[in-house]
Amino acid sequence: MKSAIRVAAFLLSSIIAIAPRAVAQNGSIVFVARATPSGGLEEPVRGFPFYLLSWSFEAIAKEAEAEDPKPDMNAFIEKLDSTYSPELKAWMKKTQCVSFAGEDFIKKLTPTDVLAVPEFRKAYMDRNVGDQSADFPKPKVKPSDQAKHPEKFDKLSAEYADTVHHYVEQHPQSVDGIDLGLADIDPGPKWNDLVGRRAPAIHHRALDLAESKYLIARTETDLQGQGFLRGIPPGTYWISTLDVAANVGDARPRWDVSVTIGPGETKYVALSNVNSIKPAPATP
Repeated sequence: MKSAIRVAAFLLSSIIAIAPRAVAQNGSIVFVARATPSGGLEEPVRGFPFYLLSWSFEAIAKEAEAEDPKPDMNAFIEKLDSTYSPELKAWMKKTQCVSFAGEDFIKKLTPTDVLAVPEFRKAYMDRNVGDQSADFPKPKVKPSDQAKHPEKFDKLSAEYADTVHHYVEQHPQSVDGIDLGLADIDPGPKWNDLVGRRAPAIHHRALDLAESKYLIARTETDLQGQGFLRGIPPGTYWISTLDVAANVGDARPRWDVSVTIGPGETKYVALSNVNSIKPAPATP
């Protein structure tokens, strides 16, 4: 009995002795955040929330995006109604283009595309046939020949198609503007709306993951721009502002900075314009 009591006392004293050492293995992070506006002096980022994450916010955003895959363009094309010809649907799948507007669309069109896709051919002919100032080829075939002289009609129609094809090759500028005749059937706005609805959902999911699954600690900077994170287990973390930018003059820095802390270590980190997230280039 006495032996059992001595063993229990020894185990209890061992646990008590180990516990403080285990706690002591945790470390701390001390950081200071400063930003420099253009033509100004460096200023502290005061009263701003910072998050310590176990994964970078950029990677978290990619995880959220992977959970909500981009809509399938081919499936979108297939669901378009029967007012879209099979040739037009095939062209959209081949080019992975569902917008019939602008210079990028015009550049994708070949002379064969213009004449082989019924919708493109109609828009092209409507734009060019009535232009009396141009040397656009005039058809020799008559609509009445289709019933009276079908062989002649087919022969002259084929010859005229070849002539127009040659004209498109020699006058590529004649394709300009046919998008105006396709505005009523352009599925681009519907596709953009479908893709656009996905972005807010991904953004919300990324914030939710960051503030729940990957959040280690949170703090706010003081008047000197300093922040303190204590009781942090050894490991690699990211000091992040998530997707929120600080406002210091015209500077809008965000941070997602990796930091590795060892057992019992106090790590000092300086956040500035230099290690902030570079803004994405503006779309021309």
